[in-house]
Amino acid sequence: MCWVMRTSDARARLRVAASVTVAGLAGVAYTCAPVGQRAVGDAGIQDPGVSGGLPVLPDLSSPAVRAAAAPLSTHLQDDPFNTDPVLSPEQIDDLLISPVLRDADFARAVHGWIDYWTGPAARWFPGFLERMAWLGSTVDSALVVHGLPQSMRYLPLIESGYDPGVTSRASAVGLWQLMPPTARELGLEVTPLLDERRDPERSTEAALAFLASLHEEFGSWHFALAAYNGGPARARRILRRHAPGEQATDSLFWALRSHFPRETREFVPKLYGAMWVASHPEAYGFEVPGVEPWSYDLVHVPDQTTLDVVALAAGAEWEEVIRLNPEYLRGITPPGRASRVRVPAGRGRTFDRIYPRIVPNDRVSFATHEVRAGETLSVIAGQYGLSVDEIEALNPRVRPRSLGVGSTLVVPVLPR
Repeated sequence: MCWVMRTSDARARLRVAASVTVAGLAGVAYTCAPVGQRAVGDAGIQDPGVSGGLPVLPDLSSPAVRAAAAPLSTHLQDDPFNTDPVLSPEQIDDLLISPVLRDADFARAVHGWIDYWTGPAARWFPGFLERMAWLGSTVDSALVVHGLPQSMRYLPLIESGYDPGVTSRASAVGLWQLMPPTARELGLEVTPLLDERRDPERSTEAALAFLASLHEEFGSWHFALAAYNGGPARARRILRRHAPGEQATDSLFWALRSHFPRETREFVPKLYGAMWVASHPEAYGFEVPGVEPWSYDLVHVPDQTTLDVVALAAGAEWEEVIRLNPEYLRGITPPGRASRVRVPAGRGRTFDRIYPRIVPNDRVSFATHEVRAGETLSVIAGQYGLSVDEIEALNPRVRPRSLGVGSTLVVPVLPR
């Protein structure tokens, strides 16, 4: 199915390369191109999982795509050259109408990543899909609020496998793999006890704000993604050196890709490959996960409250409370301020009823350590499986170089 979209803004009359699939393994993808140009699908590039050409419409389940396609497909059957159908800007996913989707080299790169996701990475991909089923609705909602393309829901899939707790070798953390300086610039707290890069909601808000600012600067989603992966300074430098005065576009990024590091030049086709496989999991032999989406009740606790006590008061499993609150690195809320903690949906009222009945001294699972002669923070931290930074964060008034013999330190005692 090919159609022409027209919006009320300056992007009037965008010709779209779209695809339609037939259910299951019998799916056939088609591509189209302006009259006189050969479509990518004619280039003989085949996807081993779903027959046809370049997968240019990865998310057939998107409500926006369905809403856009349903009236147009019927209308254009009668008049395939009609250019009148109008879609509102919010119905258009810019990643799915990029002209680069008609580039044969880009198609080969996308298909290479489809081979990767369905080959070497196939053993991990079911876990990725399960976590996306759990957290994807949270990302989807934030994308709608920020007015960003819904296909960006697949970005955490390639960044972290949708794992809030994953850490890269370069110390990037969380769903969106944010580095500490970037995270702090975006307003996230990163300390030894609280790392909001691991918070699916806070990190998503920060990452989407960052992506929106990159897109506003470059005017191209492919350049914005390259800047997100490789840093905006590098993207600006490459533009200045190799395309001075040129407007950044998706096509220009693809033309300049050799000037980016390998990881960055592969980042965009890698995303499209993941989009295609994740939006057609059954066609590639993966099961559609039957996972309940992210949901919870919020409760409020005083400072330095351990999550095992929260779980006890809520009548919930400690592991589930930990899973809902991955940002609390040691299973304890920070000192000096009250905090919000997530408990399983429906358990908030139980917490509100039970928590006040717990004896105040029992509301935190702490031990006190009395400093002995010759002990340093490093020695003490090692005894409890903590880092020096964590000891300092739990005891903000402690001065490491002037530990007094007989002084006491607070350390958490958590379930094992």
